[in-house]
Amino acid sequence: LYAIPAYMTIFSSMFMHGGWIHLIGNMWYMKIFADNIEDNLGQINFIIFYILCGVGAGMAQVLTDTHSQVPMVGASGAIGGVLGAYLINHPNAKVLVLIPYFIITIIRIRALYVLGFWFIIQFISNTGGVAYAAHIGGFITGMILILFFNKKRKSKSKVVKGPWG
Repeated sequence: LYAIPAYMTIFSSMFMHGGWIHLIGNMWYMKIFADNIEDNLGQINFIIFYILCGVGAGMAQVLTDTHSQVPMVGASGAIGGVLGAYLINHPNAKVLVLIPYFIITIIRIRALYVLGFWFIIQFISNTGGVAYAAHIGGFITGMILILFFNKKRKSKSKVVKGPWG
């Protein structure tokens, strides 16, 4: 039996989930938001961005609960980073949202409101068993990192004209 070193668990935890509902929920968020961020960054930069967001999320959780003995499992913090990046790069994009009001209604709402609501929910839902600090930490990490990744991407895509035009 091979055990991975303790420092690697911050990476391996990003690819595990606490059950089917957890996995489906995370994949739903990836389906809605990640494709646009990947388009913005390119595949390789997106993978680097995603992993860095996961590390930021994990560190946020550890720093807010240094004595926890509960294993941290799930990609939610890294996905929170993707949501933070989406808020920066696409705040006015319309997102389809299900609203349960007598009957289920589908409406389009600006990403700014959807993601702002998601962020607030993370603060008020601070219950045991869920790493809400990782969600918040990932979101903030994504908001900050995307500024650097955007700058890097723009500098690569600049058209440099030669001496003949």
